[in-house]
Amino acid sequence: GVMENLGLGPEVLLQENPRLIYARLTGFGQKGKYAKHAGHDINFLSLSGVLSKLGRKDENPYAPINLLADFAGGGVMCAMGIVTALYERTKSGKGQVIDASMVKGVAYLSSFLWKSQHLEFWKRPRGENLLDGGAPFYDTYKTSDGKFMAVGAIEPQFYEQLIKGLGLDSDGLPSQWSFSDWPKMKKKFASVFAQKTQAEWCSIFDHTDACVTPVLSFDGVASHEHNKERRSFIKNDQEEISPRPAPHLSRTPAVPSLKRDPFIGEHTEEILLEYGFIKQEITKLYQNKVIEFRKPEANL
Repeated sequence: GVMENLGLGPEVLLQENPRLIYARLTGFGQKGKYAKHAGHDINFLSLSGVLSKLGRKDENPYAPINLLADFAGGGVMCAMGIVTALYERTKSGKGQVIDASMVKGVAYLSSFLWKSQHLEFWKRPRGENLLDGGAPFYDTYKTSDGKFMAVGAIEPQFYEQLIKGLGLDSDGLPSQWSFSDWPKMKKKFASVFAQKTQAEWCSIFDHTDACVTPVLSFDGVASHEHNKERRSFIKNDQEEISPRPAPHLSRTPAVPSLKRDPFIGEHTEEILLEYGFIKQEITKLYQNKVIEFRKPEANL
């Protein structure tokens, strides 16, 4: 209802321009019991059902920071809706309103979980399945220098290379898919990984298809050989590192700015003046807390 309070709801603006695509991104959606309630990623995730699937065995469900509902189920799904509406407009010539709810968005994002829940690899309690930390060959393990390796050796040919790289004899081990032996195998893998540093394990697995990779920290991710070759990260004029825009488009690749990120409100007045607002109007908007100003401090 915020935009309606400003007299800028979709009904008003679509009358002015029927081709307008009006995106509304909210947590709980435009209608429903919780529509007017406050919430955060963890709340949207819980209401979608997805949170119940996340977390270790015998522990509380665990929200992965705020990436799933806010950014994936919210921002990305909303952007996808805008692109879809833009494409549809090329045929109909009409705009439309997009109701992007983070609850519905992250629920739809989890369609794989819904469609596969009756398959064998989801039939155990949370934390005991193939992809949720139950399998010894799909987990992370601590190395002797306190770092970690990620293991995703699901297919038998990859699992075979994992066992070989760990220096174990497959003939003396239980079957990969012996679920009752998974806890024991996780302990065995953990004890082996703890005997070498992350760098030593990389030297063993880097040239194999064992699906074993280092868990890189933000401090080291940009300097990793693969990421350097792919130019996956950029450095701005303040020496701050951030991801390069993705995906890469062959003909019109993104050209990222190498300047520091602007402060919230840094260019508010400048942009409004460009669009024809006068000083008095801008001052009134600021007094009514519709806009925000923040000027960078001089470096003296």
